[in-house]
Amino acid sequence: MPRKVVAAVAVAASATLVVGGAPIAHADPNPAPTTQVAPKPEKKTPEKKAPEKKNDRSKKNDRSKKRADNTPAAKPTAPATVTKVNWYSAHRVALWVHSPAMNTDIQVQMLLARDWFAKPAAKFPQLTMLDGLRAQDDQSGWIINTNVEQFYADKNVNVVLPVGGESSFYTDWKEPDRGKNYKWETFLTKELPPILENDWRSTDVRAVEGLSMGGSAAMMLAARNPGFYKFAGSFSGILQLTSYGMPQAIQFAVRDGGGYDSAKMFGPPSDPAWKEHDPYLLADKLKGTSLYISSGNGVVGPHDKPSDIPLLATNYSGVGLEVLSRVTSQQFASKLGRLGIHGQAVYRPSGTHTWPYWQFEMVQAWPQVAGALGLSGDKVACTVGDAFKKAPQIRGLGGCLTPEYAVPGGRAQDFRNGRIFTGPKGPKVVGGAIGGVYVPTMERLGLPTSDEKTGRDGVKYNTFERGKIVWTPQTGARVE
Repeated sequence: MPRKVVAAVAVAASATLVVGGAPIAHADPNPAPTTQVAPKPEKKTPEKKAPEKKNDRSKKNDRSKKRADNTPAAKPTAPATVTKVNWYSAHRVALWVHSPAMNTDIQVQMLLARDWFAKPAAKFPQLTMLDGLRAQDDQSGWIINTNVEQFYADKNVNVVLPVGGESSFYTDWKEPDRGKNYKWETFLTKELPPILENDWRSTDVRAVEGLSMGGSAAMMLAARNPGFYKFAGSFSGILQLTSYGMPQAIQFAVRDGGGYDSAKMFGPPSDPAWKEHDPYLLADKLKGTSLYISSGNGVVGPHDKPSDIPLLATNYSGVGLEVLSRVTSQQFASKLGRLGIHGQAVYRPSGTHTWPYWQFEMVQAWPQVAGALGLSGDKVACTVGDAFKKAPQIRGLGGCLTPEYAVPGGRAQDFRNGRIFTGPKGPKVVGGAIGGVYVPTMERLGLPTSDEKTGRDGVKYNTFERGKIVWTPQTGARVE
């Protein structure tokens, strides 16, 4: 958003909105690209049943079909299907899911639960993490800007990272814009869940959180689909959409964030759709959901570069956006208090609208997320397995994440920096992008016969009983 616009909007919002009196808990905040690998061969998902009739009263559908405006999300004409799978590593996988509602493939990345391999019959709760206004079409901002992959490596939750959705607010738009037919609410609450639950060992115990636009969307989705999410978290979200000046501020934002028109999202400001998607007006629908609301206040903080003006960072747009976030978040938390709905409100004493603060909030919110997902008592409990105690490679693998477990033909154990397997030539480590390609090809290749080696021109490879996986900067990892 242009500096003058942001400053004007921030001042207008601050002047017209009365800051609520919710209790404030202060917290001081203390953020690696990865390599693409060859995709897994196309996986056919089981054929799904046709959409059920409106009068179907099944318990499973009842959890998600009711929305705050009393209308169901647009029902897909056919089930969503997975068209491609790409393994970045053994615990990070990308799915391309064809959305019938949007008539396009949507990339969804997953960080698989800690015990995914050690407990192959187990299912795990899921946490969806939403991106900001400038979401890219090729990669999640959480992957690019934070240590999300490392942070969740020791946690037993399937982390879901939708990719794309620039300026979408993750909602169903009235009209297409800029060649995109956004139907994100339908995708996230109707089309994607059966794939995650049927094919990727996720339960229907869900949480959602996001930064900025994603924080607004997290509260919006949770309120419009009561009971669908056990937890909703907003990190610097804008939590009022219909207050004086806010539709205009959002129009400026989506224009600046890709040239979109908010009238194609909700119609003109007078359209009822604005109120039907306003987290502040839908707050009563959040009763029973664990809620986390946070923001800074625009004052220069530890992750900002000070300007020549006292207390003002050089990130001028980040200053204005964080002021809007603080004002609307406090109003939202205040309304929750008036409604008797508990929400954890954590306001930082400084900081602008930028990624290092959202990395901090991701970590700070986790204990509450874990409680909502039933993971409060979950923790790493392992020692190096008997098959690997004498393996010299153990020293470079970091701490263990799982106990030793059985794999076809041998044993394995997961560590922070890779997986170690027994094999015909002793314990061998497989990790990184090569470890990702090994997941869907393990039965074909057999057990490893070497650790990762580096050949000429920086080529890396592991050998196996029946083949080799090679990685180059140009091609990523592939089976040879």
